[in-house]
Amino acid sequence: MNEDNSPMIGMIHMISRGVTDEDSKQARKAHGRRLEKFEIYRDADLPQDLIISFGSEDLRGIVAPHNDALVVMATIASYDVARIFIDNGSSVNILFKRTLDQMKVEGFEFELVSIPLYGFAGQAIQPFGQIVLPLSVGSDPRRVTKMITFMVVDTPSSYNGILDGQP
Repeated sequence: MNEDNSPMIGMIHMISRGVTDEDSKQARKAHGRRLEKFEIYRDADLPQDLIISFGSEDLRGIVAPHNDALVVMATIASYDVARIFIDNGSSVNILFKRTLDQMKVEGFEFELVSIPLYGFAGQAIQPFGQIVLPLSVGSDPRRVTKMITFMVVDTPSSYNGILDGQP
């Protein structure tokens, strides 16, 4: 169910295989066994200046040093979208054109953009435009939904989207 209790329209998955530091089959299997699933909750009753911190007990079971990215699943415009990369260094939210094409969203205004983005392999990328879509994370009763502006780009990626990590 999405934020208005209507059924999900679909699910966006991605299967990718990239070069890793641990490229043997045995190493990939071991790495997969070490992965844990985390859920992020926000409670409206909690103080807004609540500090979230991680201690040594949070590192139990994690082999360091590690280079695991923070990759989440979120609901965007009634689609569960997997492989969304949280990038605190990004200044914009990105939705890749192939993801948006799969979603077939209707009823949302797509706005053309004339300013290029920089940071994709060092060159300028001209976005197709931008679109504001509802993004939801968490599960009831702690589900949070916000309207998010996404820049839509047509470039290869192993992710379906990039979030700038800002609240």
